[in-house]
Amino acid sequence: MTALPQSQTVETEHRPVLLELKNLEVTYNQVVLAVRGVSMKVREGSVCALLGANGAGKSTMLRAISAVLTSQDGKVTDGTIHFDGRDITTLSADKIVRAGISQVPEGRQVFADLTVEENLRAAAFTQRDRKVVEQGLALVRGYFPKLADLWKTKAGYLSGGEQQMVALGRALMQRPRLLILDEPSLGLAPVIVDEIAKLITQISEDQNVTVLLIEQNARLALELSDHCYVLENGRIVLDGASEEISDNQDIKEFYLGVSEGASKNYAAVKHYRRRKRWMS
Repeated sequence: MTALPQSQTVETEHRPVLLELKNLEVTYNQVVLAVRGVSMKVREGSVCALLGANGAGKSTMLRAISAVLTSQDGKVTDGTIHFDGRDITTLSADKIVRAGISQVPEGRQVFADLTVEENLRAAAFTQRDRKVVEQGLALVRGYFPKLADLWKTKAGYLSGGEQQMVALGRALMQRPRLLILDEPSLGLAPVIVDEIAKLITQISEDQNVTVLLIEQNARLALELSDHCYVLENGRIVLDGASEEISDNQDIKEFYLGVSEGASKNYAAVKHYRRRKRWMS
């Protein structure tokens, strides 16, 4: 995989904004401030990456967008979330799905006791037209032919890669305009990660689906995306075209493992350089 051509990156920057967060603030248990005034834009037809270490606030942002914060005593306490120009900050989770936003959760979270087919049909709860559901199933089989051979197999018996295909298929059954992927490479072998990455790119291009990709695998995120935001301690500290982010020395050292020189005290350097370059 290679980064998107510069011409494609420039063209993406002129597309309409599909998802926009304005000064978003999220608090847990009315005490813990997990996301602090985050503003970001995801443009239509693009692949946008959100990069950050564990605890940076990535999953919290996803929960806010998908309206599933309340299950963990979380709440949007300031700011707004707009989708296609509409304020969706206070919408319920089912209405978020109906609006065109689907999420593939971290760890896949398939229904282990249901077959592959049953998992996919369950995801089409917003669709009452049987013909459209069947078209969705055919679409999934087209992208994931391996699942066609496992159609009547319970999802709990599938490998991690196969479960990830089911999770992606469930999202496709909802015919999303925005597909949110939370750590799609987590726990998968490198060869499977590469296969899933190619499928994500293909689906985005074929179906004109906008993708918001949340990843700890920085190399994968930067290769797949055309724009990237870096989240630290609940704040956006860096953003730009993925090619430019890839060339940032801090990103090279602390996310890609490329060092400028010999041995260093990485904890001290990380703290100092991030404060100097990003927080000033």
